[in-house]
Amino acid sequence: MAVLALACVALALIPLGSIVYTVVVRGASVVNPEFFTQIQPIPCSPGANLTCTQGGIGNAIVGTFLLLGLSSAIAIPLGLLAGIYLAEYGKGPLVFAVRFFADVMTGLPSIVMGLFIFATFQLAFPGFVFSAIAGALALAVIIIPFVARTSEEALRLVPGSIREAALALGVPKYRVTVRVVLSSAREGIVTGALLAMARVGGETAPLLLTAGGNSFYSVRLDQPIAAMSLVIYNFATTPYANWNALAWGAALLLVVIMLGLSIAARFLLRHRFHEQRIRG
Repeated sequence: MAVLALACVALALIPLGSIVYTVVVRGASVVNPEFFTQIQPIPCSPGANLTCTQGGIGNAIVGTFLLLGLSSAIAIPLGLLAGIYLAEYGKGPLVFAVRFFADVMTGLPSIVMGLFIFATFQLAFPGFVFSAIAGALALAVIIIPFVARTSEEALRLVPGSIREAALALGVPKYRVTVRVVLSSAREGIVTGALLAMARVGGETAPLLLTAGGNSFYSVRLDQPIAAMSLVIYNFATTPYANWNALAWGAALLLVVIMLGLSIAARFLLRHRFHEQRIRG
């Protein structure tokens, strides 16, 4: 039985290993200082009557981190507040409704979130339809329910005896929540936030309808902005060799970033369980 299970695991890892190997081999060939600082080059292929330059995706790297940072700044506080409400204060049918809609939103295709923001901006702010703020809001809508549910679970894991001890000392409920419960659950909350960022870091569909993409450096919130996922989507299907190479490089860099976020989240989660085991 153990041999069969091991064989199934090995069989499942073959496609994953093949994908990672291909991305690393084809992406590493273009990763150099120019790749991180330059913008996209003039498209060309070998044999064309012009000099092919590699170029880079510096604008997309800046755009990706700007979108991640802005969407996290919007979504994580809102998701955390929703998680606190669900775990500490919510009672009655409203809690069921909030939890139900959070679960539904977590399972919705991301393009639906992008379409929602696109339609909202098209009606209310026509000049901001394709902009960094629209892209950040689309990603924020994806992050909020995820952070809300993970924060709720992290807060529920805090022993009730800690709350009772603080309340018995006459500490107000809100101070117990802020100073005691949140402090005890901070690693779980941070883990959920990191996983949420890793979840949206590679999203393409909502950004196609909101961020729009940009061939140049831009950090203005009211202008279209580049992102690595958009570079991959736009460049991978073109007939131009230098754009194809940049798409592979962007894929490799995106995998490394998302892998780093996931490893950090797993490390915090393991550290948290280790501390709980010691206390227990």
